[in-house]
Amino acid sequence: MIGVIDYGAGNLFSVTNALRFLGLEYDVVSDERGLREADRLILPGVGAFPDAMESLKKTGLDKVIKEESEKKPLLGICLGMQMLFEKSDEYGETKGLGLIPGKVVKMQETGLKIPHMGWNEVTPERPCALSKGVRDGDRFYYVHSYKAVTDPEYISLSSEYGTKVPGLVFRDKVFGAQFHPEKSGKLGLAMLKCFGGLK
Repeated sequence: MIGVIDYGAGNLFSVTNALRFLGLEYDVVSDERGLREADRLILPGVGAFPDAMESLKKTGLDKVIKEESEKKPLLGICLGMQMLFEKSDEYGETKGLGLIPGKVVKMQETGLKIPHMGWNEVTPERPCALSKGVRDGDRFYYVHSYKAVTDPEYISLSSEYGTKVPGLVFRDKVFGAQFHPEKSGKLGLAMLKCFGGLK
């Protein structure tokens, strides 16, 4: 069973709708017990990094997520992906979950319209369990104004938007998608289905 984490800052509808379409068993979880009973976890997110981290800390779910990520697959989506990193400079520096080395910074150097919104091609960098079958030039749907800065060893897929944007990152059982797989058509749905089969 996939636990979709509800901490008051997630775009739950689009994610759960995609999981339902795929026939994957899921439950919306918002407490320690729910997170620990799930076989896999999805951390969605929209909004501001500091507010989202504060919501997790208030409930103590940040510590539970860290512990459970060592035992089971975890997928962060959009803001949920950014929260996997050590820190973000959104509205001042805020500590993240620290599950993947790196930081999150504002996309200022692109010369293009921010937020980065719409379909963009990806380039495979390093293979991981969720990037199987994704080819150079495949397109995924993005909506974000901040990007991750991390070592290339953690980047599976990247996109160009005036600057290199890590699209899919990973470390051990932890995965993060800056794009929205649940809004990325067949390729995104295939990625979610693949996640649903991870152990």
